[in-house]
Amino acid sequence: MKPCFSIVLRRFCSRRTVPQVCVVGAGPAGFYAAMHLSKNLRPVKIDFIEKLPVPFGLIRYGVAPDHPEVKNCINQFTKLANQENINFYGNITLGKDISLDNLRQHYDAVLLTYGAEEDKTLGIQNEDAQNIIAARNFVGWYNGHPRDKDLKVDLSGRTGTIIGQGNVALDVARILMSPIDLLKKTDITEFALQAISESNIKELYLIGRRGPLQVAFTIKELREQLKLPNCLTIWRKEDFEGVAEAVVNLQRPRKRLTELMLKSLDNQSSQPGSYENYFRPIFFRSPHKFLVHNGQVSGIELTCNKLFGDNIENQRCIATENKETIDCSLVFRSIGYKSIKADNGLSFGTSGCVVNENGRVIDNKGREFGRLYVAGWLGTGPVGVIIHTMGNAFQVAINICHDLKNCESSKDGFEGLKNILKNVNSPVITWQGWEKINRFEIELGKKFGKPREKLTCISKMLEVAAE
Repeated sequence: MKPCFSIVLRRFCSRRTVPQVCVVGAGPAGFYAAMHLSKNLRPVKIDFIEKLPVPFGLIRYGVAPDHPEVKNCINQFTKLANQENINFYGNITLGKDISLDNLRQHYDAVLLTYGAEEDKTLGIQNEDAQNIIAARNFVGWYNGHPRDKDLKVDLSGRTGTIIGQGNVALDVARILMSPIDLLKKTDITEFALQAISESNIKELYLIGRRGPLQVAFTIKELREQLKLPNCLTIWRKEDFEGVAEAVVNLQRPRKRLTELMLKSLDNQSSQPGSYENYFRPIFFRSPHKFLVHNGQVSGIELTCNKLFGDNIENQRCIATENKETIDCSLVFRSIGYKSIKADNGLSFGTSGCVVNENGRVIDNKGREFGRLYVAGWLGTGPVGVIIHTMGNAFQVAINICHDLKNCESSKDGFEGLKNILKNVNSPVITWQGWEKINRFEIELGKKFGKPREKLTCISKMLEVAAE
């Protein structure tokens, strides 16, 4: 039961109406911003507009299934969504069902937080060969994103390669090499669990264009990879020349991460016995072209790189004439995400995110739009972990609070969008509809002994929400 917001509304109606704020995208950036707004801008009415029928975005579809603790913020988000001044409207797509102009016409402020839903490409020869897969799609596949439910992944070969050395790359490696009994206890999709249980992949390369001092993954993810049962991590000693000497001058997080890699390197020769799986990080290499046999990837030709510059953590990567080849039947491309231009009114910079100043969106002439904001990866680029997104969202929300502090609102919010949306054939899903989907998934998960089994078909989501 939501608290009585109408009392607050009546208290303020004699002076002004309640500011109407629209948040496009119900992921972590949107929810964190809304949390700050709801606490610090009173009264305020906040409507979430979400493309999918379900909330939580990257938390639901990006966090690895064996990291349930990262998803605990959903409890905070749910508490917020149950406030009377907060509404969720799912299954509405910006740029298709409604326009940015529509939203600005009916809301005092519009905050865009729809993230980065496409992956960056390498732009090299044969990149369209079969079994070269974007890590983003693979993550969506095992996490139950409707977009990726029919992804074709051939795990019949022995050797795979991951291009990129960030946390997503390590997530992919860990999920592929984790004991199946551990994954069974998570909310990984049942079809992905079945496919991984039948996988023949025993060897995974992790390719990075720079060195150990520039890796993008964090110590938590590396430690988990090193502790995987029946999996041996094999480093190349030549990749670590001069690294031990540089450790003393590193900042603490980088220092601890580098020390862990050096410790693992020192220990690898003393670990006896044979292993079922082998994880092989390789540095100073960039993909030059993919090798193909009968339309499917059969290997990668790599360019050997060297680093130049005095600042050892930020050296420039220079390609050499030397080449190497890795034979493999599966490649994951994990080199970053990019945002889409959901509305023609938005300007994107060279960094691939909406042009803005401290979260205030800038038009193509360098002027502020006026109460149009951006937060999360759409505004910063796809960098950092969830805590960084939270900090950015809070800062943008502070700016919104400042701009709306003396707002004399005459906007009608979602009521004004109803006439536009009545011409859309697909139904709008409210928070109550999501709660029905949530209960259905939890009950379905019990049949498999899992926390939940996610619905991956949007039509099924809509059917359950309507019951």
